[in-house]
Amino acid sequence: MKILYTTLFMAFAISLSAQIQPKSTPVDAVEIPGFKLYPNPAFEDVIYITTAENTQKEIVIFDVFGKVVLQNRIYSTNLDIKNLDPGIYILQVVENNRRTTRKLVVK
Repeated sequence: MKILYTTLFMAFAISLSAQIQPKSTPVDAVEIPGFKLYPNPAFEDVIYITTAENTQKEIVIFDVFGKVVLQNRIYSTNLDIKNLDPGIYILQVVENNRRTTRKLVVK
């Protein structure tokens, strides 16, 4: 029995150590300077995201269960949210390796 447990532990340890870690660009914990999200709550099909630099932004929106419901890259300040059902979401914006996360309410 001891051999069986040892063998299972070794197989688990080897399979765990063989996992490939995804390569990603480091993102600073510093918030994006001048970040503004409006209107919030959103009553229309578009929200506006402005920053001090207003460069390309990576947008990810999660529902309350952590599922990605919208992922987009925008080059302006407008984000189309017409496909989102009314509810509460988590909006994550990455611009120039800086990340800001906010709650978004869609009515």
